[in-house]
Amino acid sequence: MTAEIEHPEESRAGTVRWDPGSHILWRYRANGHRHPHICRPVTVVQDSPRLLAVWMAPGTACVKPQLADGTPVHLEPLATRYTKPRTTVRAHWSGSGVLKLARPGEPWSVWLFWERGWRFKNWYVNLEEPLTRWSGGVDSEDHFLDIDVYPDRSWRWRDEDEFRQAQQAGLMDPVQAERVRAAGERALAVVREWGSPFADGWEHWRPDPAWPVPRLPSDWDRTGAQCAS
Repeated sequence: MTAEIEHPEESRAGTVRWDPGSHILWRYRANGHRHPHICRPVTVVQDSPRLLAVWMAPGTACVKPQLADGTPVHLEPLATRYTKPRTTVRAHWSGSGVLKLARPGEPWSVWLFWERGWRFKNWYVNLEEPLTRWSGGVDSEDHFLDIDVYPDRSWRWRDEDEFRQAQQAGLMDPVQAERVRAAGERALAVVREWGSPFADGWEHWRPDPAWPVPRLPSDWDRTGAQCAS
């Protein structure tokens, strides 16, 4: 049986907390807009005042953006990738699953990727707006620029070309771009110190095999009652 998306009550502090195994939505708003254009149903691994950890299972039904003419976003030339009309489509997450870790108030989340057979591949620092919680999940807005971090503790900036193009397309002004780059430098300081979550052993974590894959609800884009993160 496929579990439903959870709708827990708010805590006394006004913050939604989910039990391990709960199903929630991890969403991203379209840049410069209020509505979500990316939605990924996930299973809660841990939810505490210090960390939200969720698992996106292989084969999860998701929502992603696509150009209105049917072209996948990543196949559109960079010069027009952010200017052509878009729509959303449903698709299934391919490849291995993803463990996502986010700490309250931080302008990034850290994702863990594995090869087949649970061979750890890398951490991925996704620069974004701090997560906003609502009764059915969390919302954010992606900031284009990312960082790959490898098991040998080396790292590299990722998607710098998309970061520049987003600025040229007017999706990010110079002040915001400077804040995003500064956030990336703060994240790199954590990497260089090998702080949390990189030193916490999450690469050895495994999902409960009894967990069902969360379903994608028909109202995935509903407006959530927001509360403190």
